[in-house]
Amino acid sequence: MTTLKIGIASYREMKDRTMSIARGEYKGAAEEPTVWFTSTESFAKVLSAGNRELLRVIAEKAPGSLDELARLTGRAKPNLSRTLKTMAGYGLVRLERGERGRISPKVTHDRVELELPLTRSREGNSKKTVRSQKTG
Repeated sequence: MTTLKIGIASYREMKDRTMSIARGEYKGAAEEPTVWFTSTESFAKVLSAGNRELLRVIAEKAPGSLDELARLTGRAKPNLSRTLKTMAGYGLVRLERGERGRISPKVTHDRVELELPLTRSREGNSKKTVRSQKTG
C-alpha cells in the first residue's frame, strides 16, 4: 500500500492554489499533499481513534458488505455508510460494488502523513512543518 499525504489549509488557500495550478502559474510538487483539510479539527474528526479502528478492521477482515462490517464492528449500518462516504471523499477508502450490488469497503492506504505549517515566510516559499504519521 501507500502513504496518503494530507495538508491543512484554509478554504481560501486551497482555492488560490487550485486557481494557480489551473492558470499554469504553479505545478504541484510530487511530495506535496494530495488531500487537504480546512482544519486540524476536521482532520482529527475523520481520523479519530474509532475511525482508525474501523480502517484496521476493514484492512484485516476484508468485509464483503456493509452488513458484515456492521456485525464486525457493532456500529449501525447508517453510521458506517456516512463515515465511509466521508472517508472515501478524502481517499482513505474505496467503496466497491461486489456481488448482488453489495458495497464492499477497501482501505486504500496503510499510512497517513500530515503536513501542518506552523509559520509562513513573507515570500511563502519556506515554511516550517510538523510531520506526524498515523497508521490506518
